[in-house]
Amino acid sequence: MRPILMKGHERPLTFLKYNREGDLLFSCAKDHNPTVWFADNGDRLGVYRGHNGAVWCCDVSRDSRRLITGSADQTVKLWDVQSGTQLYSFNFDSPARAVEFSVGDKLAVITTDPFMGQTSTIQVKRISRDPNEQVGDSILTIKGPQGRINRAVWGPLNKTIISAGEDAVIRLWDSETGQLLKESDKETGHQKTVASLVKSSDGSHILTGSLDKSAKLWDSRTLTLIKTYVTERPVNACDISPLLDHVVIGGGQDASAVTRTDHRAGKFEAKFFHKILEEEIGGVKGHFGPINALAFNPDGRSFSSGGEDGYIRLHHFDSDYFTIKM
Repeated sequence: MRPILMKGHERPLTFLKYNREGDLLFSCAKDHNPTVWFADNGDRLGVYRGHNGAVWCCDVSRDSRRLITGSADQTVKLWDVQSGTQLYSFNFDSPARAVEFSVGDKLAVITTDPFMGQTSTIQVKRISRDPNEQVGDSILTIKGPQGRINRAVWGPLNKTIISAGEDAVIRLWDSETGQLLKESDKETGHQKTVASLVKSSDGSHILTGSLDKSAKLWDSRTLTLIKTYVTERPVNACDISPLLDHVVIGGGQDASAVTRTDHRAGKFEAKFFHKILEEEIGGVKGHFGPINALAFNPDGRSFSSGGEDGYIRLHHFDSDYFTIKM
C-alpha cells in the first residue's frame, strides 16, 4: 500500500472531509487556505482564498456544490465548490471551531471558542439555497459547556446536536429548543479533552477520540457507551470505516512536545482497530509529526491522513486488507 503524498499546505493539517461520492477530498490547515483534491490520484484541484486565520473545520453539501469552512479569523464562510467563489461570510465575536451541514443542507451547526471573556457557543444558521438571500442570524444559540467545543454534529434526522470538547463530556441537545437532553457518563466517559467526533455512515453511532489516549464508540441516540479502543498516545483524529468493522485512530504527542523527541520515537501512525472486538489490526506509519486529521473514503476502499508535518497521505487499500481475519 504505497501512499500518495499530497503537498499543498504550508502549515499543519487540521481537518479532512470527503464529499458524498468520494471523488473529492477537502482539506483544512493552519495556512488559511482550504484546498480541494482529486481523491483517486491526489491531484490538487483548487484553493479557496479568503480566510485570514487558521481553518479548523469544513463540510461539503450532499450535492458537492457548497463548502462551509470555520476559521480562527472569527468567520464561517460559504463557498461555491466548483468556482471557488466566496458566497457568504458569517461573522462572530470569537474564533469558529466546528461546522457541519444538516441532512438536507438547509441548516448548519457552528461552534465558537471562548474568547475575551465570552463563553463558547453552539449556533445554528439557516442556509439559503440562493446565496443572495442568505442572512447571518442564528436561529438557535446554545451556551453551557465549559472550555472549547471542538466538535458539534447533527444527530439522526437533525433532531439533535451532539457536541464534545475540552470538558471531556459528550452532550446531546435538542436542535429546536436548545435543551440539554443527555450527557455522557463521567465514570465510563473520556477523562480528558475530546479532540474529534465522527458519525458512522448511517448516523447510528459516533466515535470520539480524546487526549486521554482512547477512542470510544457511542450510540448516537442514547449516548450509551458501546466500545473503547485504547492506544499509547493522545488521539487527535478518528474515523469509522463505512465498509468493514474497522475504526482508524491517529494522534501523537502535543505539537509542543514533538521537537523534544526523535521522530521515530514519536509513534505517528494511523492505527486500525476491529470495531467490535476492540483489538488492534495494524498500523500505517509515515507522518513526521502527530496525525491531526483522518477520513475514510465513503466507499471504504481508501483513507487519507493529515499531519502536523503539512502533508496529506492518501492510501488505497491493498486487496488483502479486505480479507483480514481476526
